[in-house]
Amino acid sequence: MVQGFWHVSFTVRDIDAAVKWYTEVLGLEYVRGQEQSNEYTDKLVGYKNAHLKVAQLRVPGETIPLSRHHIELVEYINPRGEDIPLDTNRTGVGHWAFMVEDIHKEFDRMKALGVKFKAKKPVAIEAGVNKGGFTVYFFDPDGITLELVQPPK
Repeated sequence: MVQGFWHVSFTVRDIDAAVKWYTEVLGLEYVRGQEQSNEYTDKLVGYKNAHLKVAQLRVPGETIPLSRHHIELVEYINPRGEDIPLDTNRTGVGHWAFMVEDIHKEFDRMKALGVKFKAKKPVAIEAGVNKGGFTVYFFDPDGITLELVQPPK
């Protein structure tokens, strides 16, 4: 039986560029990075001669599990994979939602930094358990969908 949540992960094209974007644009905190190229990693990921660069990040001020991070970004040096369609309606494609206090302010700040959004402005949540809040999808530099959410008051 599952006992808790350890982390979430996305594979990225360039670990250094991704860490820079996630820390500078989203304000995540860099915890640590490492390279993995060993027998354990081969067994874990199921690729012979696997070589990965990994960065671990966290949301500042959030309760941290024993791992000390919530988010993991992985670049496969070997074997290098192909880019795939990342449309959110495709089976297996996920997204992460980040909670913010003032979505309109964050939207404007991020838009000024060149972040691309799916909507022209934050969308009012008009039904369901989050009615009264706001939300908007946006993309990281690799085209991965992320979301900002301002919960209802």
